[in-house]
Amino acid sequence: MTEKIILASASPRRKQLLEQIGLQFEVIPSNADEEVLPGETPEEHVIRLSIDKAAEVAARSAGDGRWFIGSDTIVLCNQQILGKPADQQQAAEMLQQLSGREHRVLSGFAILDRQTGAQRAEAVSTRVRFRELTDEEIARYIATGEPMDKAGSYAIQGLGVCFVAGIEGSYSNVVGLPLCRLTLALKELGVPLPI
Repeated sequence: MTEKIILASASPRRKQLLEQIGLQFEVIPSNADEEVLPGETPEEHVIRLSIDKAAEVAARSAGDGRWFIGSDTIVLCNQQILGKPADQQQAAEMLQQLSGREHRVLSGFAILDRQTGAQRAEAVSTRVRFRELTDEEIARYIATGEPMDKAGSYAIQGLGVCFVAGIEGSYSNVVGLPLCRLTLALKELGVPLPI
């Protein structure tokens, strides 16, 4: 078994965040089902999906890799989960819902250590406040294409930052991985880190 770290995600944002902290890792996207289960809280949802993603990739990676990182991010507005929009109409509806309001971004992460069987998983919440958006701003933003593969239909690390009046909590969590909590969990599992 190699001492490799595997990111079980196709997200370029998660890849960039791990590169930002100097981790050496490989990317193997997960094929785990992302449906919400009946009665599941948002926190339970992102933790379960994070574990499922890491476990699914670990099961497929016969002997290659030791630590597997899975993650899932959702936007929560009025206790409603806003995932990735199916189309431009849905993206517009989500942005109208977020306009002038506060919402929460929940990112779950899970780290599985295949060698020891140890696991760490948690959900981190960040509060994000949007300014009021005009219909024209929403239409122009959707025309850029940026909202289409993002939970809640916006990217805080992209043009969507223009809508964010303030945040309370982890910025990297809104991008897709709560790096402060993640690095602590990696250290607990014995993963060698640059700092």
